[in-house]
Amino acid sequence: MTTAATKGLEGIIAGDTQICSVEQGALIYRGYEIHDLADHATFEEVAHLLLVGHKPDAKELRFFKDELIANRALPTQVIDYLHGAGPMLKEGTAVPMDVLRTGVSILGNLDKDSQDNSPGANLRKAKRLTAKIPTIIGHMQTIIDGKGLIAPNTGGDANLCHAANLLYLMTGAKPNAEYTKVLDVSLILYAEHDYNASTFASRVISATLSDMHGAVTGAIAALKGPLHGGANEAAMDMLSEIRRDIGPVNDRAKIEAWMHKAFADKRKLMGFGHRVYKNGDHRAPILHGLGRRVAEQRGPEFVGLFELGERVQQIMNDEKNIKPNVDFPCGMAYFTMGIPVPQYTPIFVASRITGWAAHIMEQHANNRLIRPIASYTGPALREWNG
Repeated sequence: MTTAATKGLEGIIAGDTQICSVEQGALIYRGYEIHDLADHATFEEVAHLLLVGHKPDAKELRFFKDELIANRALPTQVIDYLHGAGPMLKEGTAVPMDVLRTGVSILGNLDKDSQDNSPGANLRKAKRLTAKIPTIIGHMQTIIDGKGLIAPNTGGDANLCHAANLLYLMTGAKPNAEYTKVLDVSLILYAEHDYNASTFASRVISATLSDMHGAVTGAIAALKGPLHGGANEAAMDMLSEIRRDIGPVNDRAKIEAWMHKAFADKRKLMGFGHRVYKNGDHRAPILHGLGRRVAEQRGPEFVGLFELGERVQQIMNDEKNIKPNVDFPCGMAYFTMGIPVPQYTPIFVASRITGWAAHIMEQHANNRLIRPIASYTGPALREWNG
């Protein structure tokens, strides 16, 4: 006997996990709440927490950081591919998420542990992917910009933390403390979120006993969509569209008119609402506050962007009772730091790789093939020659 299907599996418990708890009042990584982590931890510490399973002591953290630094550089085959992908990116037949997806797949073909799903091999692969994905993003952006790769032999500067090194690889400039903090916290906020679409995709793939690189490649494909990871890009595109339509001055009446037209057209406004959080995304205010402080340092143009965003948020809350999710302030914060919009979702990958890998390892360690059933709604039984 089958029961009625739940569209999108909303509210369905699909498994157990020790990694993350997404609750109305809190987001918790292995027992630590997200505000606590954003205030007191670094991304490297959170990555260790997720991948290894516990908060690192000073010795463990130093060793973990050294492992990431030692594994930043890319194989020549991946660098060659990135150069070859340059024309595809410029012509628009590929976007950065496509190139990143293929880059990770190539890494799988080159990794000596690629076919080994044992706990030790999986952890080694997870660390290598965490180290190399930011390098793919950084080198890809310099190729898009027509510039030479930054430190291809080392994958960056060993004296820079994970977040700062990513910005350095993308721009060739070592970021200041404020930019580093914003990106570091954003990586923490995006690192893990239980059975979201991309993580669930990675668990479905790994449940077949496929390999980590294959599961991560599938997760990247899932994250690309504008209803998931691509929402941060779409949110910034929407704000840019509003700015083009209303002009450089944040005229309240014009903003309201734009929003009311969007409501009338039943347009989906990206960066708002969440499948789980009904009272607001805990992560959004954290990133909004950090991003706005950087905007205030940069000047009126960027403060104006945040003021526009705040007005849009107020209208959505007052008239639709819908609050922003973390993607909305992410778009504004990254734009303020000069990060190209098409790289927003790849940077999401640079963070979420830690959560994906933790789930893949958890799935492999206590596996059962994930195979739900469908509720058939097609034609009734009939005869071919009837």
